Amino acid sequence: MDVATLIPLADTIPVPWGWFQALLLPTFVLHLLFMNLMLGTAVIALAGELWQPANPASPARDLAGKLPFFIAFTVNFGVAPLLFLQILYGQFLYTSSLLMAVYWLAVVTLLGLAYASVYLYRFRYDGLADKRRLVIGAVVLLLLAIGFIFSNNMTLMQRPEVWTGYFSQRHGTLLNLGDPTLFPRWLHFMVASLAVGGLFVAVDGQRQTLLHPMAVGRVTAGLRWFTYATITQILVGLVFLITLAPPIRDLFLGGSTLHTTLLLTGVTAALASLALAMAGQVWPTVAATGATVTLMVMVRDLIRHATLAPYFTPADLKVIPQYSSLLVFGLCLAVGLPFIAYMLWLATRAGKEARP
Repeated sequence: MDVATLIPLADTIPVPWGWFQALLLPTFVLHLLFMNLMLGTAVIALAGELWQPANPASPARDLAGKLPFFIAFTVNFGVAPLLFLQILYGQFLYTSSLLMAVYWLAVVTLLGLAYASVYLYRFRYDGLADKRRLVIGAVVLLLLAIGFIFSNNMTLMQRPEVWTGYFSQRHGTLLNLGDPTLFPRWLHFMVASLAVGGLFVAVDGQRQTLLHPMAVGRVTAGLRWFTYATITQILVGLVFLITLAPPIRDLFLGGSTLHTTLLLTGVTAALASLALAMAGQVWPTVAATGATVTLMVMVRDLIRHATLAPYFTPADLKVIPQYSSLLVFGLCLAVGLPFIAYMLWLATRAGKEARP
């Protein structure tokens, strides 16, 4: 069977595809950072509950108050990149979503359970006592499951040759388990969350050091989480690179100047962040980590382009000009950004006032 015949026709777009590409990358970087904060801090809170529940320097109580915000910001900042991805690759993403519809629709339920659990963890923190471990443990498992479902969909959309599995599995339960990149890709994102979560603990601890001397221990612990997670992430990233199809892998190993340069720059930024963290430089580590995440998002996008190249490129999309829609979007964005900034400021201030 010619798998190209399984790919639906692409929709038209109102402006050239480069506009949507330029919006997809930065919005996904923001979503990814909040997602990393959400999962990473949940895991660190769980570790605190398991190994040092009576330690006053444990960040678990503080993180309990922040997790609901992180989940809310992750979900809201995830809407824009998902919409831009659907515009550019809708015929692939919609198809893969239908093929694994049972799991894809389950994300809403899993996320709702996780959201309810973090509120329980926050507002019943003392009352839960030892049950806190079960609650925050359930949150971590739910978030890991959601991440695995997303990794399945984002890889399944890039493999039309696997879609033929529908003819023997017609109930919306098709997963991309045969893809050698699936588990390394999922682990790469999950381990990155530990690094970003640890870095947040270090930043938050440094902000508290003037009022609470014990917060120095949080800075050290947060940087330790970041260091070990970053080392692991580099190793997992190497496995991910090896599991890529040879034609795509070769692009990043000298076959393409753009692909190789971006990858090497991203690895250099990761190594720089590692060195800065080991030197105890918190804010320079934040800057290097931000650069690393941005560069790796660009590398991830190049992988998607190269994987789908035999079937489609966004440049193939037909444009029926309607620039008014882009203008309205730009105006709404310009008006909305100050409100978002104000909301973030209010959330930060509320966190400071609530801190014992």
